[in-house]
Amino acid sequence: MALSTGTQAKYWTIAAGVFFLALWYLGDVILPFILGSAIAYFLDPVADRLETMGCSRALATTIITLSAILIFVILLLAVVPALVNQTIALVNIAPTLFTDLQTFLTDRFPSLMEEDSVIRQSLYSLGEAIKSRGGALAGTILSSAMSFVNILVLLVVTPVVAFYMLLDWDRMVASIDTILPRDHAPAIRQLAHEIDVTIASFIRGMGTVSLILGGYYALALMAVGLSFGLLIGAIAGILTFIPYIGALIGGGLAIGLALFQYWGAIEGLDGDTVTYATDWFRIALVAGIFVIGQMAEGNVLTPKLVGESIGLHPVWLLFALSAFGALFGFVGMLVAVPVAASIGVVIRFFLHRYKDGRLYQGVAGKAETPDE
Repeated sequence: MALSTGTQAKYWTIAAGVFFLALWYLGDVILPFILGSAIAYFLDPVADRLETMGCSRALATTIITLSAILIFVILLLAVVPALVNQTIALVNIAPTLFTDLQTFLTDRFPSLMEEDSVIRQSLYSLGEAIKSRGGALAGTILSSAMSFVNILVLLVVTPVVAFYMLLDWDRMVASIDTILPRDHAPAIRQLAHEIDVTIASFIRGMGTVSLILGGYYALALMAVGLSFGLLIGAIAGILTFIPYIGALIGGGLAIGLALFQYWGAIEGLDGDTVTYATDWFRIALVAGIFVIGQMAEGNVLTPKLVGESIGLHPVWLLFALSAFGALFGFVGMLVAVPVAASIGVVIRFFLHRYKDGRLYQGVAGKAETPDE
């Protein structure tokens, strides 16, 4: 005898509650397992492709793991030190940037920068705060990020989890399928397929778009001579994962730094100070880099790599990231996208069922019975 609808809803509610409680209480502990599972999910199509080429699952997993380790070591040696150095330099130079901004506003808009004006006091307070607490802030951010889990454990456990999850991914999916409730197995499989398509389209597609745009922004900004180009490119690439945010923040940082760097540059020449006019050409180049990047993202990269029907509206995505980040911290932000995608698929599923039912269609929606 099948369980009643109310009983089934109770069980599913309990399961959802257990899931969120696990995130709440075990967030620090399960972080390596979530990261490892995400990596395995991301790389599973690669393993499947290698299997179709004749490799065993174990050999495919080994090839992927060794390649990932090689790429990680190259990045660790070539990119990470430069990112760290640029981050420290940007924190140290921030007070100077605010001082230059204050001088610029004083020269061109003296009425706004009077002694008791709000703008002057705000800029002075902000500059002093960054100067006195910038280093401590960077250290606090780093220590807070590492407080989620010991860095050594994270670096050791995550690759091991990813390896075994990737090795057993197909068997694990098949095992889960055998324990599905028989009455609801077809519907659950349909939902799981739609969730997989949505998550794969977004995470794999946007991950690839983020890597491409991040590399493009970093190389292009360094090529035009912008200070902190590598750091800004990395920030813009990472934030590209959130629609529109990467371009706004990355472009704003890049153009702002370009204005400070190329506005009335001053150099010493034979003991004399020579002031040069603003290099509008380089400022326009920086702005043009982001315009080209956004055109490529909107017209080529996102339609080709992500698709246009993943079902994740940018507002819904931002809300999910904010809500899960506030409730569950860093781990919540990691699971926000897949959970948001899953909720969206489930809501669309029930809306479809609702529109096919009597509650929506009423008597008028019933097909008329032909007269006998």
